[in-house]
Amino acid sequence: MWHARVVKARSSAAELVVTGHVRINGTRETSPGHAIKLGDVITVALDRTVRVLKVTGFNERRGDATSARVLYEELGDAKRN
Repeated sequence: MWHARVVKARSSAAELVVTGHVRINGTRETSPGHAIKLGDVITVALDRTVRVLKVTGFNERRGDATSARVLYEELGDAKRN
């Protein structure tokens, strides 16, 4: 999530996972080091929204916002109640 610029810091990404705000292919993930693969669908509860992202690529380094955008496909964005 940090490489794809979904969050600003690695620690923020880890905290989201540990606190149960991340699902991978519909299953709640609690391990920040869990490996993902191409085609995985990641659901992230951020602030007051839920983002659903399909993994479409990987980068060795964190790049700018434009290069990060090609790492995932936005599948949905729903308001949380």
